[in-house]
Amino acid sequence: MISNQWSDKIAKEFCDAAPQTPADQELALRVYTSRLIGIHPDLVMHGGGNTSVKVRRENLFGEMEDVLHVKGSGWDLEVIEAAGLPGVRLEPLMRLRTLDALSDEAMVNAQRNNLLDSSAPNPSVETLLHAFLPHKFIDHTHATAFLVLANMPNAVERCREIFGDRLGIVPYIMPGFDLAKAAADVYDANPDVEGLLLLQHGHFAFGNTARQSYERIIEHTNAVAAALALEGPTEIAANDFEALPDAVIDLRGALAKCDSDSDIAPMPILDVRANSSILEFLERKDIPQLLTRGVASPDHVIRIKGRPLHLPRSTWRQGKTAISAAIANYQQDYKTYFTREAARSSQPKTMLSALPSLVWMEGVGIIGVGANAKAASVAADLGVQNVRVRSVGEDQGGFHPVNEADLFDLEYWSLEQAKLGKAKPPVMTGKVVMITGGAGAIGRAIAKTFAGVGADIVLVDRPGTGLQDLATRISKNALAVEMDITEEEAADRAIKSAINRFGGLDILISNAGAAQIGAMLELNDRQLSDSYDLNFFAPYRFARAAARCMCRQGKGGQLLFNISKQSVNPGRNFGAYGLPKASTLFLLRQLSLELGEKHIRVNGVNADRIRSGIVTDEFIASRSSARGIKAADYMAGNLLKQEVEARHVAEAFLMLAQMERTTGHVVTVDGGNVEASLR
Repeated sequence: MISNQWSDKIAKEFCDAAPQTPADQELALRVYTSRLIGIHPDLVMHGGGNTSVKVRRENLFGEMEDVLHVKGSGWDLEVIEAAGLPGVRLEPLMRLRTLDALSDEAMVNAQRNNLLDSSAPNPSVETLLHAFLPHKFIDHTHATAFLVLANMPNAVERCREIFGDRLGIVPYIMPGFDLAKAAADVYDANPDVEGLLLLQHGHFAFGNTARQSYERIIEHTNAVAAALALEGPTEIAANDFEALPDAVIDLRGALAKCDSDSDIAPMPILDVRANSSILEFLERKDIPQLLTRGVASPDHVIRIKGRPLHLPRSTWRQGKTAISAAIANYQQDYKTYFTREAARSSQPKTMLSALPSLVWMEGVGIIGVGANAKAASVAADLGVQNVRVRSVGEDQGGFHPVNEADLFDLEYWSLEQAKLGKAKPPVMTGKVVMITGGAGAIGRAIAKTFAGVGADIVLVDRPGTGLQDLATRISKNALAVEMDITEEEAADRAIKSAINRFGGLDILISNAGAAQIGAMLELNDRQLSDSYDLNFFAPYRFARAAARCMCRQGKGGQLLFNISKQSVNPGRNFGAYGLPKASTLFLLRQLSLELGEKHIRVNGVNADRIRSGIVTDEFIASRSSARGIKAADYMAGNLLKQEVEARHVAEAFLMLAQMERTTGHVVTVDGGNVEASLR
């Protein structure tokens, strides 16, 4: 059951923080209850659902007018703010109800023309439904329980058994003008209803206050859950596996290969989810039938397509060839579906990617597929919800969502088609990048730089370095792996972590390192051995494990090393650091020879005099004092007379990552130092 989270104290805090006009006070409560709804995945998930409030505001002429504040495009109820509920003049919207027909484009234009703030986001596509209903507060959800009910063949009868006449029932109509009119007509026929059941879609509740509308959402949803024996919340399964089968790597590589033969084309990110319920579902004997039933709510088709790719054990255990054949069959089926349904349209349609957005992998779990970790996570979350809706619905009398034609109309909605090609993805979209020494100054700069251009990040460093906090600051989807990289099995564990989280690895940046200072004749064997473990053997083991993953994916990859000037220009008392770095430079060149035919590029950056774990403030003070110069002059002691910063090193790594036909190369980033240049 979903608990009622309303708090008078917190409601007052929202009101106290808002302007004190009556309209803004009501809007503050609207924000509060919208968030209460948004925090629960069994009510709404990933932008699903919307909320509204009707208020009166003074216009430029000092006149009072009715205004509808409704959720705007791109806002999530869980984190919505007042700006995410743009105000729309209500009277012009109400006049639209007198029309017999209205295109989606004309509807959107009318809504935008009547915004109080022209820079506000587009109001929800269901704005007119909120407008045509007379209630002050209206809440719309895609609650799991209601999705089960809405997709049952006897949904009307079951709804009457649960609610009597308390809910109006609206047949399935695609969101927009026609649905708004139909819903308003249903309400007008019984103005005493507390809400609406939209068949094969979701649930509306309304009230005179924010609290009343919110509490009706909770009460209605719990009533349905109880009637359907839907116990407990939907468990959004975690992806903290010990190890996934290598077939997941095969799947990622096969998906990429089926999408493009190019080695540099973005690879999909995978998000694997599994728990006992999911694994049990994937063993059902009626899986072939359930595959083709569509999705729990029509809007899900935009995120996860109309059906998933099914990979039985008998398929994925045969390896990449069999997986690729299954993907190719899926693509052909999708193209056939597109051709069949597009022929009905009066307007030309541009086919979307034919790759699956969701995979049911028997014995492994549900796998979300996306251009980046966020998209993959959304697909996986919706996949988990859809599995529960299908499973419970089928056992309660049947799961029968909208038909293929209706799904196509939403998937290829003109409003969605208009968005195609308008936004070019960042250059590192689809790239999983692992950075060792991720908590250090250079590691942080590398992570921020790559994340800023779309990469998904795996940070590796020692425990106690604040790595998890750093990862969270860099990206909601960044992964922190805390370990001692000198341990013999560390590399394999780190690469497995990347595979478990993202499905594979594309770029490894071996950045971790530390200097052991002392004259060679004064060093003992342990000191030199420890330096080799950190500065050579760890990069070697990580490169080996990463390359094996990249080879299995079959789409190339990159190994990038942080090389020091000590590898080519020894410095006094830095021999224990320079020797393993020189070995790493040779390793870079050796790997470039051996991995070139696998399209794995191997390059490095030779950085010098960067403020980091090695070049500390104390180190800088000592070196500058010994030379009789200021610290700033010491750090700018190069041909450019400018200090080289960690971000400049990060930019060099990013440049190398984009150099498609370069391998075995080292880029020097030191402001110009002839003595330290590679020869």
